[in-house]
Amino acid sequence: MRDPFPISPIPALSKAIQPWADYLNLPTLPLHIHEVLLIAAFYQSIMMAAPILSTAVFSTRYTSLSRSKRLNWNVHVVSFVQSSMINCLALWVMFTDEERWNMDVQERVYGYSGAAGMIQALAAGYFLWDFLMTITHMNIFGLGMLAHAISALCVYSLGFRPFVNYYSTTFILWELSSPFLNIHWFFDKLGMTGSKGQLYNGIMLIVTFFSCRLVWGTYSSYRVASDVWAALNNTPSLIPTSADVVQKISVPVRYETTMQFASESSSIPLWLAAVYIAANLTLNSLNFYWFIKMIDAVRKRFDSKRQKESEKEKADQDGATATGVDGPAETKGRPRRRTILDGEGQDDEPPPGI
Repeated sequence: MRDPFPISPIPALSKAIQPWADYLNLPTLPLHIHEVLLIAAFYQSIMMAAPILSTAVFSTRYTSLSRSKRLNWNVHVVSFVQSSMINCLALWVMFTDEERWNMDVQERVYGYSGAAGMIQALAAGYFLWDFLMTITHMNIFGLGMLAHAISALCVYSLGFRPFVNYYSTTFILWELSSPFLNIHWFFDKLGMTGSKGQLYNGIMLIVTFFSCRLVWGTYSSYRVASDVWAALNNTPSLIPTSADVVQKISVPVRYETTMQFASESSSIPLWLAAVYIAANLTLNSLNFYWFIKMIDAVRKRFDSKRQKESEKEKADQDGATATGVDGPAETKGRPRRRTILDGEGQDDEPPPGI
C-alpha cells in the first residue's frame, strides 16, 4: 500500500538527509523524513497553543496550577491528540493494507509498506518531540520517561532500514489506552475526581491498558522476537532487479514491492537484534511497572474517598448526637459510594504518551 500521507516527500529535504541515511543504513528515511519533522512540529504547535486554549476554556483551573503542572497539562493535551489520531490511522492501515495482511516472516522482518512506513514516521516524529521535551524538563518527567522516549525513538528509527516495518502498526496500538489515561488526568485537574464520568473512563483505562499493553504487547513482543531470531544472520531471498539475471528461486510477485529495499546486506546482525529486543523489553517492563502504579493509584483513590465519606458520616452522627436529633435525612443510613478512581488529583499514574 502506498504512503497515504497528503504531503509528498520534499526533494531538497530528502537530498539533505540522504548522506545520513546512507551512513546509518536507513534507506527509507529520505521517503519519510518530511513526515517525521512535520509531525514533530505539529505537536510542538499544539504544545504552544494549549496554554492559550486552556486559559480561555478553563481559566480558573488552568491558571491556578503550578508551572510544572501547567507544563504537564500541555503535554497531556499533546498526548491526547497524538494517541487519538495515530490509533485511528494505525487501525485503518492494519485493516486496509492488503500487502501487510499477506506478509510472510521474511517480509515482516525485511519488508516495506508505504502505509506502515507512514505510521512508523508519525510515531518517530512524536517520540522525537517527546525525547526533546523530556530531556529539556528532566526535573519534571524523570528518568523513566526518558528511558521510554529513547527506547521508543530507537525502535521506530530502526524501522527505516527497513527493519520490522510490519510491526510499526502493531506496537503503536499500545497507545489505545492513552486517550483514557489523559481523560482521567483531566478529570482530576478539573475537580471531577470520583464522578461517574471518571468511573466509566477509569474502567476503560484499566481494561485497555491491560488488554493492549500487557496482553497484546507481550504477545506481539514474542512474535517479533521469534521473527527476528529466525532471520538472525540469514540473508533474505530477493527478486533480481536486473532482467538478465535468472531467477533461481520462486518468490511471490509482491516481493517486487515489499522487498524493494532489501539486499544481500540486509541480514540481521546480532547487535541489531539485541538492541531492538532490549528496547522492546524495556518498554514492556515499563508497561508492567506503570500498570502496578496505576492499580496502586486506583486503590489509594478508592480508600481516600471512602475515608472522607466515613469521616463525614461520623461528623454528621456526632452532630446529631450533640443536638439530640437523628441528623440530616439525606445522610442517615446512606450507603457509601464506591468508585474506582477517587481522591484528589494524583500524579502517581503512568505519564502520558506511553
